[in-house]
Amino acid sequence: MRLTIERGLHQRIVSTRLIHIFGAGLNSEKPAHKAVHELSARGWAVAPIHPRDAGATINGFPIRPNLDKGISPEIVVLFLAPERARSVVRNLIINQDAANFPLIWFQHGAEDDDAISALEEMGADYVIDDCIVVNSNTNNLHCSDSILPQTWCLQTASEDGDGCSIWSVHSTDTANLGRPLEALEWVGSLDDLAVSQTIIPKYIRSLKQEQESLLALATRLSN
Repeated sequence: MRLTIERGLHQRIVSTRLIHIFGAGLNSEKPAHKAVHELSARGWAVAPIHPRDAGATINGFPIRPNLDKGISPEIVVLFLAPERARSVVRNLIINQDAANFPLIWFQHGAEDDDAISALEEMGADYVIDDCIVVNSNTNNLHCSDSILPQTWCLQTASEDGDGCSIWSVHSTDTANLGRPLEALEWVGSLDDLAVSQTIIPKYIRSLKQEQESLLALATRLSN
């Protein structure tokens, strides 16, 4: 269903705590990059997704290469060409629970008829002909339950080439990283670490000691 202001769009936006932005990379001239700054300034945690720039940060937020299996986004914003937007929507339909499906926001130029038809068929909410940044700024919207700052983790290959990995813990209010010099193995927030069904987060969780919090575990492994 096409979600509009009359159909509760603003309530959906302000009650969301984390917004995933596909197409947000390091090019500071791109609207997707600017959206990370604009939305986080209004209290939302942001998860930029850009395969080429993964492991770097935008305004302290780590860029992911993709959306890990097991993670259930609230709002997915697409700053993509239509064919790439269609691919993202297809993967979401395959991997996400229909009862808890994210709001799909097609930024101007990302609209794809096949993707929209598929969302209509399954009864999923989506937005077209609107910009999430302009909408939030014009209507002075803010996250009603901010989770900022976020703790996040990064794993890269060792620079020694010895087959080991380097695990580090960061915060969105202090991190300022470029692309990793060594191969990126995993990056995500502490919340991602708790639910991701990919190999590295599952392995990290298996190292958790009795009564140890996930933050304590992540911090211990970084020392």
